[in-house]
Amino acid sequence: MPISADPAPAAARAVIVMGVSGCGKSTLGALLAQALDCPFLEGDSYHSAAAVEKMRGGQALTDADRWPWLDRLGAAIADRVAAQGVAVAACSALKRTYRDRLRTAIGVPVHFILLDNDRDALLARVGNRPGHYMPASLLDSQLATLEPPLPEEGAMILTTDMPPDVLRDRVLDWLG
Repeated sequence: MPISADPAPAAARAVIVMGVSGCGKSTLGALLAQALDCPFLEGDSYHSAAAVEKMRGGQALTDADRWPWLDRLGAAIADRVAAQGVAVAACSALKRTYRDRLRTAIGVPVHFILLDNDRDALLARVGNRPGHYMPASLLDSQLATLEPPLPEEGAMILTTDMPPDVLRDRVLDWLG
């Protein structure tokens, strides 16, 4: 039997950087995808136009608004993982039920990384995103909705008071 020079393929998996608006999900997600040489999916891109308009108008989304979004994003992540073995996404994934729905849709191990910070730091970040549809007025509703991952979920929790490249390296070490 010939010996292959190619290493065995890594197990299929998805990585989802989660947290409230302004925590740095997109920045860290893009850095991780680059380091892992895999696709990056911006969860915001999978919201319906109606949901974006609702948020732009200062209205918080309901679970009924979020289910179709999570289904679209979960299917897209599953497609990328099937094609390339791994994918990284940015998604608020505020509740355990949302994370469970994503896990079910994706169908391979999903590693969640919660980016955390205090309200004042998050407000400052949200205020420095010109042109983004998510107004700072919705941050409190997101913070109220957030259910941090429980220990049995096996998620990593990072405080975003370090540079993004340091956070990336910590996540890469954690992922192994």
